[in-house]
Amino acid sequence: MVGGNAIRGSRVGAGPMGEAERGDSAPRRKVTYYCEHGHESSPSFAADAAIPESWDCIRCGLPASQDREHPPAAPRIEPYKTHLAYVKERRSDEDGAAILEEALQALRKRRSL
Repeated sequence: MVGGNAIRGSRVGAGPMGEAERGDSAPRRKVTYYCEHGHESSPSFAADAAIPESWDCIRCGLPASQDREHPPAAPRIEPYKTHLAYVKERRSDEDGAAILEEALQALRKRRSL
């Protein structure tokens, strides 16, 4: 004989009651945002909440606005810079050559000992 528990596989609050059990939901307002690629996002906000000017598109991640005709442009993405690129921004080629020569002389001096 298989013993069992009558509530096995269910969770607290599960059942057909739905909204009546939890109460009424707060009044909401849907706002539609449009991105540069023409995607539409329609998040819901509380009726008394401040509506943001822009929203990230749920499909492509670009910024979206409520103006279908003039959506915001995609942000400009800066390429990754290496450590050498940052050093070259701070120093001229002559400075770099002088520092390299100084380091090489120090290295040669250590190796000759």
